[in-house]
Amino acid sequence: MNLKASQREAVGNGSSRVLRRDGKIPAILYGPNTEPIKLSIDKLELEPIFKSGAVAQKLLKLQIEGADDTRNVMIKEMQRHPVSHNLLHLDLYEVSMDHKIKVMVPVVTTGKCIGVEMGGMLQLIRRELEVFCLPDRIPEKITIDITDLDIGDSFHVEDLALEGEVEIPADVNFTILTISSTKAEEEKAEGEEEEGEEEGAEAAEEPATE
Repeated sequence: MNLKASQREAVGNGSSRVLRRDGKIPAILYGPNTEPIKLSIDKLELEPIFKSGAVAQKLLKLQIEGADDTRNVMIKEMQRHPVSHNLLHLDLYEVSMDHKIKVMVPVVTTGKCIGVEMGGMLQLIRRELEVFCLPDRIPEKITIDITDLDIGDSFHVEDLALEGEVEIPADVNFTILTISSTKAEEEKAEGEEEEGEEEGAEAAEEPATE
């Protein structure tokens, strides 16, 4: 997606408020080989980007007013007002197309789960996963087929079958999702266990008869 911006000289809260009143968002561009550049971006330029969803995974072609070339950037951070949630500031990160980057990608499930059909409950422990890939190979989502999972089964990061050169930079084989029994069943099982313990205790207290 394309994004246009212009350079700004003024800094500080006062100048940022003036920009926002004029329908613009203050921003900054930086990167491993990029000197920080202060920018101003029209809100109308950002609308199609935000409407498309998955903002953190979008690779953008940034055109700075007066520059001959475009830059490959991603939205690194968004600052919003704590009450109104209006956008206050953007951090743009310039990426190199031949160097892998780390980015968070949402996790989605597909299939009719056996365990859920039997009364279990799907618990999605990780709703996003950090992946390591080239900027133009960022997956829109990571899909997990839960069809064959039964109650008590779990799906771990090492169970993922990723395509291309996409990697998961994880040192631990952590759990992404699990199919657990329902709360009512767990309470019932706990109740039966407690009853068994009480009966055992009562039997132990009874005096032996000849």
